[in-house]
Amino acid sequence: MALSDTGAVRPGAASGPDGRIRVWDPFVRVFHWSIVTGVLLNEAVVEPGKLAHRYIGYGIAGLLLLRVIWGFIGTRHARFRDFVASPARVIRHLVATLRGRDPRYIGHNPAGGAMMLLMMVMLAGLCLTGWMQKLDMFWGVIWVENLHASLADLLVWLVALHVAAAILESFRHRENLIWSMINGRKRTDGSAEAGDAGSAD
Repeated sequence: MALSDTGAVRPGAASGPDGRIRVWDPFVRVFHWSIVTGVLLNEAVVEPGKLAHRYIGYGIAGLLLLRVIWGFIGTRHARFRDFVASPARVIRHLVATLRGRDPRYIGHNPAGGAMMLLMMVMLAGLCLTGWMQKLDMFWGVIWVENLHASLADLLVWLVALHVAAAILESFRHRENLIWSMINGRKRTDGSAEAGDAGSAD
């Protein structure tokens, strides 16, 4: 099986021997778990302000830059045009979720795509404010330090919400979304929503 141009699963096209289709390419998966590792280290293990903390931040900034580039030239479900949805579409999806009528998506659903963009913005803000603190112009400037700390706190809450949503979606649609971000594959049982591409409307 494979995906049609609308994002729905098209019967009869090629799929793996287990009836699953490759959705997340290696770069997307490496990016995801590298960011997870970096955030965990800087939030819970490495002391803020130390050299290791800074270099982990630089690594995250580099990964973000590569991810933005990949969002334009990468594989189908890695591209921004596949999962960036209009606010109206995100709201409709959230309403459908509350009613228990949210469809299954092969790639990111509209809310998941919005969450991904928001977390990328938070990470970029963290990297920027962390770097600013080492410049003579912003050395010891309180608002920069406070903004960095606030973004870090907000990111923790967003990550918690993201994980909770992934677990909920896994139960609702009977698919382990966390495992799919490890092996890159999802089932192709024909239940994916037409219009899965997530383009803005």
